Amino acid sequence: MPELPEVETVRRGLVPALEGRRILSVQQNRADLRFPFPAGFADRLTGRRVVRIDRRAKYLLIRLDGDLTLLSHLGMSGRYSIEAEQGTAQPGDFVHAMPANPRHDHVVLHVEGGVTVRYNDPRRFGFMDLFERDSDNPYLAGLGPEPNDNRFSGAYLSEVLAGRRTPIKSALLDQKIVAGLGNIYVCEALHRSGISPRRLASSIPGQRAERLAPVVRSVIDEAIAAGGSTLRDFAAADGALGYFQHRFRAYGREGEACVTEGCSGTIGRIVQSSRSTFFCPSCQR
Repeated sequence: MPELPEVETVRRGLVPALEGRRILSVQQNRADLRFPFPAGFADRLTGRRVVRIDRRAKYLLIRLDGDLTLLSHLGMSGRYSIEAEQGTAQPGDFVHAMPANPRHDHVVLHVEGGVTVRYNDPRRFGFMDLFERDSDNPYLAGLGPEPNDNRFSGAYLSEVLAGRRTPIKSALLDQKIVAGLGNIYVCEALHRSGISPRRLASSIPGQRAERLAPVVRSVIDEAIAAGGSTLRDFAAADGALGYFQHRFRAYGREGEACVTEGCSGTIGRIVQSSRSTFFCPSCQR
């Protein structure tokens, strides 16, 4: 499932195609995705101008005039693609990219300037919502700070993890503690910081928290710069594949030698909360 770096990569790809343009018409090809579309979905979008595109955690937030926001979650296989009528886009504006199977185009936005933006989702685990104020949206309520937020620090982790009797990996996946983290980047951050995913969260406050917080931030920043990770379905809005998966130190490397300098261990795998956890039992303590 796309995590913060993948969603941020999609956001950046949509900006030149959508920001400042008016939505001329909306083609809604089904009544629901993971959840039903909001009532009057296509009509409420038609004629609106895109003011800007934000991201919060794993959600895309397309801000429209009239104080309306289109929230989009990509689920497991959702992706956006962009196309433009020949001669309408300037060189370097964006790359045209058609989805592999157009029959899974569930929402199509026809935008000013001959631009078409398609939402394609074979598994239909993504969803969309419309709302006026962030504070009123249940998907955004209660989210914790993001890894690149100034509020996220060792001191913050020490405060929120104190007394928690859950494994640190599970705690970091809690969106109320850190927004946007998922299985891949938690595995990577714990490996790089030398912390066992089985360690109780209550044992992290202090020196371990001070070590962990900047590593989480650096892993996320590095992944964003790499365009995210492409494992199965993910591609950016311009069709490009992310390449951070080539830098994995733990995730997906079960049975391979640990790459930590001075460590002779082997990457193992355990299951936590029905998710695979990859780590080195030799250097992660």
